[in-house]
Amino acid sequence: MLKKIPVSRLRPGMFIQELCGDWMSHPFWRAQFKLSGEADLRRIVESGIQHVYIDTDRGLDDVEAVAADEVKASVEEEIVAALGAPDDTVLRVSVREEMARARKVHEQAHKVVRSMMGDVRLGKAVSLEDAEPVVEAITGSVLRNSGALLGLIGIKNKDDYTFLHSVSVCTLMIAFGRSLGLAGEDLRQGGIGGLLHDIGKMKVPDAVLNKPGRLTDAEFDLIKRHPGDGHAVLLETHGIGAVPLDITRHHHERLDGSGYPDRLAGDAISTMARMAAIVDVYDAITADRCYHKGMPAAEALRKMWEWSSAHFDQKLLQAFMRCVGIYPVGSLVRLESGRLGVVTEQNEGSLLTPRLRVFFSTRSNGYIKPELVDLGRKLGSGGGDRIVSAEVPEKWGVDPQRFLLAE
Repeated sequence: MLKKIPVSRLRPGMFIQELCGDWMSHPFWRAQFKLSGEADLRRIVESGIQHVYIDTDRGLDDVEAVAADEVKASVEEEIVAALGAPDDTVLRVSVREEMARARKVHEQAHKVVRSMMGDVRLGKAVSLEDAEPVVEAITGSVLRNSGALLGLIGIKNKDDYTFLHSVSVCTLMIAFGRSLGLAGEDLRQGGIGGLLHDIGKMKVPDAVLNKPGRLTDAEFDLIKRHPGDGHAVLLETHGIGAVPLDITRHHHERLDGSGYPDRLAGDAISTMARMAAIVDVYDAITADRCYHKGMPAAEALRKMWEWSSAHFDQKLLQAFMRCVGIYPVGSLVRLESGRLGVVTEQNEGSLLTPRLRVFFSTRSNGYIKPELVDLGRKLGSGGGDRIVSAEVPEKWGVDPQRFLLAE
């Protein structure tokens, strides 16, 4: 049975199922193991992790532990209460109208980021003349309808992860900033920071960056150098602004001071860096990597809320969740009727009732005629169904992106 306990209750003999924190904040990238001694316990405490899930069937129990199902239910109640109704957003075009342009923007951004990072590997400087048109194109797509590009950021492969992650963080920073009322140069600078935030990873050996197992202390120290290395690279970039420099250096800082490289805490972390921390973790934990399987977006947001009191600015996290939705565009969800659908758009009236395209029946275990469903409508008006869970596509052997991108 899975249960949650504070780190202060950990003791040797317990089986750790999950560390409550993002994978880039600690060296235990393969997080399931039996705690065998004080050395591992000390490393967990020093990493800033405050809670863990233990498997009491595979290790010792704790009298004060809380069952995982109880924690999940409590967190979901908190999220719904905290978010309320989303802000109204005026969309210039529909997702369907924007999708073709968004695909071209996404593909071109990927090529440019790959080229820029390749130059950094070769010791060359970053050119803002390459980065700025990408940010401008992404901003234009987001302003027309953010759902199109946000739906595409879930498409990643492990080999190109670092490049696609940078495109995703740029897209999310622009959408997030816009939802907070940022515009013009402020929005552009946030986008540039998102695009370049991980440029320092080009200084980390591939064998460490893509290591599937647990990192040694020395290897994790190399990983933790990438914000500082990226900051140093950008200092040599003509015309770079203060915001991209700040985001690049501080996107791994955490509110409780447990982050890196400068162990900043509280108000010492700028708003842009706090936004970037949220966006960076969200995109990282929803992607498949060699050392972990990506979470469904809805599950990732729930986990981030669970960690938020120590790691993230809760007000900004609330705003981010309003921006992308509890079930973000591209999410695979299962309905009470047994149908699977991919979320295509948010509903301004409720984050829990998005619009989606259903295409599969879990009851017959087969594809059905695709149909657009608006969960915000009342029974008898095309609605009446409801989401019961977010799903992993591999479980059902389906590709939701195929139906999201359908014309």
